[in-house]
Parts: sequence; structure tokens; C-alpha cells
Amino acid sequence: MSATLTRSAFRHTVRSVDGTTVVELPGEIDVRTAPSVTVLLDALTAGPQPDLVLDLRSTSFIDCTGLGLLCRARNRTLERHGRLRFVSTSPHFLGILRWVHLADVWNVYPRLSEALAQNEAPVRTRRLP
Repeated sequence: MSATLTRSAFRHTVRSVDGTTVVELPGEIDVRTAPSVTVLLDALTAGPQPDLVLDLRSTSFIDCTGLGLLCRARNRTLERHGRLRFVSTSPHFLGILRWVHLADVWNVYPRLSEALAQNEAPVRTRRLP
């Protein structure tokens, strides 16, 4: 399954890899694109046991609104006993996670292959604000 959608300057790609939904979120995740990203992530986390990998390697910017919607997606995933992993090597994004004390809570991997291989990764259940 693969789809690309353009709405409010937001483009994404969704595909399934061995039962895991991989979402590539290029560009900016900010107050302007947040409504479209929220609709997408809410749909992907609506069912039981969602298994998601959010690929942020081509995400150029995330503001506090974007970080909030990623927290919302994580909370929704945990509530439904699912898994959410992130792929990013961005020093800016990783620095933000450390600064807001989320680096030890989120599962962030440098490569998509590593995120997909983590089938038995422990779920960190602390609910985020």
C-alpha cells in the first residue's frame, strides 16, 4: 500500500512493510501542517494494536505543535497496546527530545531497517503530556 497526499503543503507516504505501517513525513511538521498530520496519525492509530514507524529523516523542521502531535500519536498507540518507533538522525530533533526529556521515552532509530527489526522492543508506557 502506498499513497501520497498533498494538502496544506503537507506530503507524506504510507506503506506497509511486513505488517508494520511506515509513514514518511518530509518537510515541516508545524502549526501550518499540524491539522493534516493529526488527521493522518489519528487514522493510523485508531485501530487495535497499531504498529507504526514514523520516518522523520526527511523532516526539515518540527515546532512545538508538531512535537505535541507526535506525543498524541504515541499516547494513542500505547492506549491501543500498539507500538510506535521513530527514524531520525537529525541532531536538531534528537536535541529537542533530550531537552524536553523524551529521548529515553521514545524509541528512535538511525535507520529504517533497525526500527523495523525491533519487533520485541520493550514498550515504554509513560504517558506523555
